[in-house]
Amino acid sequence: MTRLILIRHGETLWNTERRMQGQLDSPLTERGIWQACRLGERMATMAFTTLYSSDLPRARLTAQRIADLTGHDIVADERLRERHFGMFEGMTRPEMELLDSQVYARFMSRDPQYAVPGGESPAGFFARCRDALEDLAARHRGQTIAVVTHGLVLDSAYRAATGLPLEAQRPVPLVNASLNCFVCNDGAWQVERWGDADHLGADGVTIFGDGSV
Repeated sequence: MTRLILIRHGETLWNTERRMQGQLDSPLTERGIWQACRLGERMATMAFTTLYSSDLPRARLTAQRIADLTGHDIVADERLRERHFGMFEGMTRPEMELLDSQVYARFMSRDPQYAVPGGESPAGFFARCRDALEDLAARHRGQTIAVVTHGLVLDSAYRAATGLPLEAQRPVPLVNASLNCFVCNDGAWQVERWGDADHLGADGVTIFGDGSV
């Protein structure tokens, strides 16, 4: 089996503005940089063999704070990117609805097969994430690896481990710069820890949901 420490990037400007980031990017806020530094200190006390990261800047910068303190090289992997939200990327929900109310209604219906024009469907995105993470798990059988990525990649791992349908609302939050620990054994998933942000303290935690991933 392989242990995967899945890590969400630090807080970004578009998180705070509730904009759909997707595969566009916005910079880490001052708090996000601070979160990444505290995360690096936490990871320096933990044993893991390899540090992977999404190639999007907000994840890479978060991973760099870990690498600075642990000495790991960063292995960038574009398969770990956030879901592509097509024509809605960079927008708030009111802006999405104003742009095209019918597309927005389809998007909000949580239909697993529906893709916003130019984007990915929930089902297609889930398959991408699961395939990528299971490939990494197979490469590192018997090891612990760290993966810096995005909120809905964490969501996909959670659904793989719990069997939560893609149509269902997730009952747990997405926490910036948190540790989310899973075991993967030949495609069988188990969640061991979710949303661990003890390194941030009560005042340093930020939680943004699906509207700003």
